Amino acid sequence: MSVVEITAQNFQAEVINSDKTVLLDFWAVWCGPCRMLSPVVDEIAEENPQIKVGKVNVDEQMELAQKFGIMSIPTLVVFKNGKNVAASVGVKSKEAILSMLGI
Repeated sequence: MSVVEITAQNFQAEVINSDKTVLLDFWAVWCGPCRMLSPVVDEIAEENPQIKVGKVNVDEQMELAQKFGIMSIPTLVVFKNGKNVAASVGVKSKEAILSMLGI
């Protein structure tokens, strides 16, 4: 499954109302660690169609970043049944991210 760009406009439909577990990647273009993590997140999206993967550009979606108290990026947040169930800050291994997702 491809990665979905998450905005304030589609957040409710894509994340809260999703019937799948959702992994959100809060990132920014200028963030070096975000660029390191991005291919790993993309790979997880491709290999695990049972989850939805979304990316939130914190520069373009400041409202969402503030709503979730994102102070450092990259930050990964996992939603299940519309609820925030896990989060981590910084670059993580693929195995650590899959573990967060319960895979």
